[in-house]
Amino acid sequence: MDTLSYKTISANKATVAKEWVIVDAADQTLGRLGSKVAKLLRGKYKPNFTPHVDCGDNVIIINASKVKLSGNKWEDRVYLSYSGYPGGQKSITPARLIAKPNGEDKLLRKVVKGMLPKNKLGAQLLSNLYVYAGGEHKHDAQNPKLIDINSYK
Repeated sequence: MDTLSYKTISANKATVAKEWVIVDAADQTLGRLGSKVAKLLRGKYKPNFTPHVDCGDNVIIINASKVKLSGNKWEDRVYLSYSGYPGGQKSITPARLIAKPNGEDKLLRKVVKGMLPKNKLGAQLLSNLYVYAGGEHKHDAQNPKLIDINSYK
């Protein structure tokens, strides 16, 4: 058997085909939406996925202000941050976070960032995410295609 015909193809920066996709967040659950968007950013839905390469798509999330949380999670869930100094722990709920200016962007980025790798690649992947509170976005020149996020697993 010729073993040379079974080479594993590893993607690199030059061979990756990145696309622009639009995800409508209206009436989507926050965590499920975040995990699917993280997979899109990472490129896990592509057949040539390579773990150490940015082979994911550029994702535009529209209608981020219409995202849902079940139960009392708007008030009961708490996001903690710590400055490193004594007494520097801060807490914020999703309701207070989304009420701030650009709150929808901050909330979606916080959720998706937690589902990406905690290294330089994860920070680079997060820069491929664009979040808009309403239905309008400014990326028409990239010809993004609208996808149904519920069709992904």
